[in-house]
Amino acid sequence: MQTLRTLVVDDELGMRLGIQKALSRYKMQLPEVTEEIGFIVEMAESAEEAIEKITTDRPDILLLDYKMPNMSGLDLLERINVQESEMVTIMITAYASLETAVTAIKKGAFDFLAKPFEPNELKKAIKKAAQNLILARQVRKLEQEKHQVRFQFISVLGHELKSPLNAIEGYLNIIHEHISGDDLKAYDGMVDRSIVRIQGMKKMIADLLDLTRIESGQKKREIGACDLRTLTKTAIEGVLPTANARNITIELNADEPVNMLADASEIEIVLNNLITNAVKYNRDSGKVRITLKKEDDLVKIAVSDTGIGMSAEDSAKLFKEFVRIKNDKTRHIDGSGLGLSIVKKIATIYNGDVNVTSQPNVGSTFNVRLRSEENEPTEAV
Repeated sequence: MQTLRTLVVDDELGMRLGIQKALSRYKMQLPEVTEEIGFIVEMAESAEEAIEKITTDRPDILLLDYKMPNMSGLDLLERINVQESEMVTIMITAYASLETAVTAIKKGAFDFLAKPFEPNELKKAIKKAAQNLILARQVRKLEQEKHQVRFQFISVLGHELKSPLNAIEGYLNIIHEHISGDDLKAYDGMVDRSIVRIQGMKKMIADLLDLTRIESGQKKREIGACDLRTLTKTAIEGVLPTANARNITIELNADEPVNMLADASEIEIVLNNLITNAVKYNRDSGKVRITLKKEDDLVKIAVSDTGIGMSAEDSAKLFKEFVRIKNDKTRHIDGSGLGLSIVKKIATIYNGDVNVTSQPNVGSTFNVRLRSEENEPTEAV
C-alpha cells in the first residue's frame, strides 16, 4: 500500500481530530496506481508549528486553515513557497468567499474546502489532491527516465560513431603524410576501408532517421495494396551481389502473390533488414530461405539462414536499439545495431510481432507476423 503523509493545520482541536479520524482509516484506489492508497495524518495547532514540521519533513498533502492566530494560512503559504514543491495544499476555512479562494490559489493552494464540511466532502477533496500529486510525480518520473534514455542513446551513438571516425582519421593522416611512400597504389586499401566505414555510418544514420520517424509518429504512412512477393524479390535483388560473391544461394518460397494493405516503404524496411542480415551473418556457400504465407488478414514472413547462429542468451538481447552480438565470429561484420529494433517497431504498428530461433553454428530463423491494415486511407496520414 502507498501511504501519503497529510498534515492538518488548524487552531481548533475538534477540527484536527475530526479530520484525523476521517482520514486515518480512509483507503482509496486510483486508476493510475495499482496499489491501494492510505493516509498518515499529523497535526499542528498553529502556523508556526506547521512551518517547523514542514521544514523538517515536508508532507505530501497539507490541509491548512485560513484564519489562525498570529499567522494566517495565506501567510504560511508565502513562507513555505508551496509553489516550488510537490506538496498539495487544500485551504479550509469558515470565511469562504470567491476573493479568498482566488487569493489562496494564487499563492499556491490546489483546492478550497469550506467549513463546515461532511466527511465525504473531505474525502472527495483529498482524493482529487492525491490524484493530482501522484500524476505530477509520474510525469516527473517519466521526464527523468526520458532524459536518462536520451543520455544513454547519445552515449551509445557517440561510441558507435567514434570508432569508424578514428579509423578514417588514421587512414587520412597516413595518406596526408605519405607514410607509405609516393606510390598511390599503396594507399588503395586504406581508401577502400575508409569507404566501407563511411558506408557503415551512412547506414547507421539512415536507420536512426527511420527509427525516430517511426517512434515520433512523424513518418507519413501511405497505405495501399502491397504484394509481399514482389517486394521480397526487389529486396533479394539488392543483396544478390554480396550473396553471389560469397556463393550464398537465396530461395523464395511463395508460389502466388501475398497481398496485404500496408505502407510499402515499411514492409521494404522489414524485408531489407532481415534478408541483409541473413546474408551478412551466413557462412560462405550458405543458404537463405524466405517463406511468405497469408492466413486471413495475417501475413507471416520467415527468413532462415545457415549462418553462425547465436545462443539463447544472445537471442534474448536482440530487437533493442544499438544491440549487436559481438564475438570472434561477428566482430568483423559491420552493422548499426538498429535494424532489428526497427523491424520490431514496425511489426508492432501492424499489431504483429517478431521473434527468432537460433542455434550456434547452425543458423537462425526470424519470424515476423503482420496484420493487414483494415482500411485504405484516401490520403497519407
